[in-house]
Amino acid sequence: MLPFALVGSLEKILEAHTASFSTISASTPLSGGSINKAAKISWDGQQYFVKWNQSAAFPQMLAKEALGLGLISETNTVSVPQIIGHGDNSSFQFLVLSMINEHRPSKKSWQTFGVQLAQLHSHQKDKFGLGYDNYIGSLEQKNEFSGQWPAFFAAQRLGPLLATLKNQEMPDKQLLLAFDQLLKRLPYIFPDEKPSLLHGDLWNGNVLCDQNGHIHLTDPAVYYGHREMDIAMTKLFGGFPHDFYDAYNTEFPLQKGWEDRLDVCNIYPLLVHAVLFGESYLHQLRFQMHSLLQRFG
Repeated sequence: MLPFALVGSLEKILEAHTASFSTISASTPLSGGSINKAAKISWDGQQYFVKWNQSAAFPQMLAKEALGLGLISETNTVSVPQIIGHGDNSSFQFLVLSMINEHRPSKKSWQTFGVQLAQLHSHQKDKFGLGYDNYIGSLEQKNEFSGQWPAFFAAQRLGPLLATLKNQEMPDKQLLLAFDQLLKRLPYIFPDEKPSLLHGDLWNGNVLCDQNGHIHLTDPAVYYGHREMDIAMTKLFGGFPHDFYDAYNTEFPLQKGWEDRLDVCNIYPLLVHAVLFGESYLHQLRFQMHSLLQRFG
């Protein structure tokens, strides 16, 4: 249920956006998120998507999400929901977006999306990072700039999560030793690439297709990184259709051996899940680390 303390703030956002005076006439709770609460709201005959959380729970999470959506939108490549507004009224932080009613993507939808993601990745910088920290899930994501991808991946991605797991006394000595060995090999695993603008959390739950067959990205964890990170995450929970990968590689071909490196990239989201959800993901990490050390030994 939409909190009463949030209604006034949302109505001010919608008034400013529509230049009309009305009230929220309906609110329907939406499921699917494990961090924030969400609802579909009706205002002046239009529907909007709103998500919210306690202001103190994850400071500036939704403001950072809005920044990420805006950064992607500015590239005029992949579509994202329109940002209607966001704010924090000291009780709740909130984000209002255009409502995307989901439909099944067609073959053409996936092909177009592959091209658009490649075009997003063609927006590049000289350093890896972002200049400010944001979130992946409910975890803070470090984004200090670095000139080298292996150094950034080790210090800004794997290192902080390994430290958290150590504090939770979760990983065994054998797993920690495996990570030490992998970190030493990173400079020899990844080919040089310029930092690309990434979505950062590109699994199928963050891909929405509208009634016109256009794909939109939601819930970004943006930064400038190695583009194989986005491609790897698309494979983590089932993968996207072959049409997507074929179209991407036609537009912006991945470097030789990219498929072998995806499991290295996915150590990061697996660590995220291990921190958030515990022991079951540590089993997957142990298996993956053993495989990687054999492959890149």
